[in-house]
Amino acid sequence: MIHPTASPFTDPAAVARYAEGPRRNVPGYDSLLRMSRILLAERVPDHGRVLVVGAGGGLELEDMARAHPGWRFDGVDPSQPMLDLAAQRLQSAGVPGDRVALHHGYVQSAPAGPFDGATCLLTFHFVPREDRVPMLVEIRRRLKPGAPLVVAHLSVADGAGAGGGGGGGAGERDLWLSRCAAFQVASGVPPEHAARARDKIAAELAVLTPQEDEAILREAGFTDVQMFYMGFAFRGWVATAC
Repeated sequence: MIHPTASPFTDPAAVARYAEGPRRNVPGYDSLLRMSRILLAERVPDHGRVLVVGAGGGLELEDMARAHPGWRFDGVDPSQPMLDLAAQRLQSAGVPGDRVALHHGYVQSAPAGPFDGATCLLTFHFVPREDRVPMLVEIRRRLKPGAPLVVAHLSVADGAGAGGGGGGGAGERDLWLSRCAAFQVASGVPPEHAARARDKIAAELAVLTPQEDEAILREAGFTDVQMFYMGFAFRGWVATAC
C-alpha cells in the first residue's frame, strides 16, 4: 500500500480553515498556482485531461478550471472532508460537475488515464521517503509519454552542498524553517502557532533536500527535471514522464 502519513486534514476545524492556510504559509502561493498551470499548458492540449494528486480543498482545481475551460480533471485525496470542501468550492465557482471527478484514496485509487499532465502540490512532504518513488511511479504510469508533472513541497537544503550558507547541516535547515515561521507571522499567524508548526514540521514531516527530491523524480522514471519555484523552505519542479 503506497500512502502518505495520516492526513492532517480530517479535523473539521482544520478543514474549515484550509482555504486561508496556503496563502499564509507558502510564500508566493498564488504565483505558484499560476506558474504550475502555465507549465502544464505548454504540453497539455486545449481539451486535455489532468490528474491532481492531493486535490483536497480544491484551490488548484479551481485555478486550473477557470483558466482552461476545456481541461478535464481527476482529483484524488485521502481525506473525504477535504474532497467535500473541493466539491463545494468548484460548485461555488461554477465549474460544471462533468469536468471534475473526485476520488477518495491514494494515487492508486485514481483512474489509469492516460493523462496529459499531472500536479502534486504541497503533498509530498507528508509522504515517507520510502513511499515516494512508488507513489511517483504510480503517477508516471498514468501519464502519456512526454506529459508534464508539476510538484511543489517542503524541500530544505542541509548545507552539505556547495554554496550552502546559514551554518550548514541541521543549523541551515533550522534557519530555513524559522524563515518560514517568520513568513507565517508576517502573514498574520500568531507567533506561538507559527513556532509550534515549525517544530512539528521538523519533528514529523519527511522533508528532504532538493538534491534528494530531484534524484527521486529521476528514479521514478521522470526526465528533464527542472526547478521553477523557491519560496523559503518550499521548492517546485516540473518533470517529464518517460
